[in-house]
Amino acid sequence: MIADGEVGPGERLPTERELSVRLGVSRGSVREAIRSLTTLGVLSVRHGAGVYATALRPADLLEAFSVLAEVSRDETLLEVLQVRRMIEPAATALAAARATPEDLALVGRLLDRMEDAAERAPADHAADDLGFHQAVVACAGNATLSAVHAGLSSRTFNERVWAGLGAEGLTDTLFQDHRRIHEALLARDPEAARAAAAAHVLRVERWLSLRADG
Repeated sequence: MIADGEVGPGERLPTERELSVRLGVSRGSVREAIRSLTTLGVLSVRHGAGVYATALRPADLLEAFSVLAEVSRDETLLEVLQVRRMIEPAATALAAARATPEDLALVGRLLDRMEDAAERAPADHAADDLGFHQAVVACAGNATLSAVHAGLSSRTFNERVWAGLGAEGLTDTLFQDHRRIHEALLARDPEAARAAAAAHVLRVERWLSLRADG
């Protein structure tokens, strides 16, 4: 019904009883289907008001995917980073071509925040790092791409990266990576942006690979 447009984003579904009769299944089966689709971000249960389709935005529908990077162990995280290395450079190249002045100003402010607080804890850097990359990908103007990228990102893992590289005295290397990305965006240079993003993700991927190998 949702896929066919009979029930649009934000609209109320028929009652359990009506769905049970229409679909020829028990009300228990209808309730289980509603629970499953609620978990997937397709439906929203409003107590006392009924069941509604969500706005059906990519971020809603891919929310469950967002735990992938958070719960994965090193071997799977390497695969996650390999996928990021496929899509993030392309997204950053698009960002260089499509970013508005307001987008670039936001990315610049986030970069300044990271560099102005260079002595903060890894957890704070991890949050700023995620915000920076999410803002860059958002500049591409593709909500589905942003949602997929968010699912491949992990604040917990970012904390490990900042703590690990900080212990090795290499924190400024990450700042330099971010500066190169920002400079390429300001220059409206998609290929430079692509290269800077690829080098950054590859650096993190290699770091994790060395840790995993002991």
